[in-house]
Amino acid sequence: MAAGRVVVEVVYALPNRQLLVTLELDDGATALDAVRASGILDSFSGACAEDLSLAIWGKRVEQGLPMNEGDRVEILRPLQIDPREARRQLAKTGGVMGS
Repeated sequence: MAAGRVVVEVVYALPNRQLLVTLELDDGATALDAVRASGILDSFSGACAEDLSLAIWGKRVEQGLPMNEGDRVEILRPLQIDPREARRQLAKTGGVMGS
């Protein structure tokens, strides 16, 4: 890694596919800069970088958060159903989560 640069990963996961890109960015690059530089959004029509929710190692962050060496930026998808509602529906049928 060159001085003044950081190596980060950007990941986007779908139920049947995961994209992971490793990048080297300038110091001071933000989470949103990393997503844009990854090119991941080019693979998905209608995806707008400014509307994304992002996390680093599972913790939600603001798009303008500066990146640190080794950060993993995760592009979060909207929930299909509220997890509490999913558990209620499973309980009605006698099911359990994860099965």
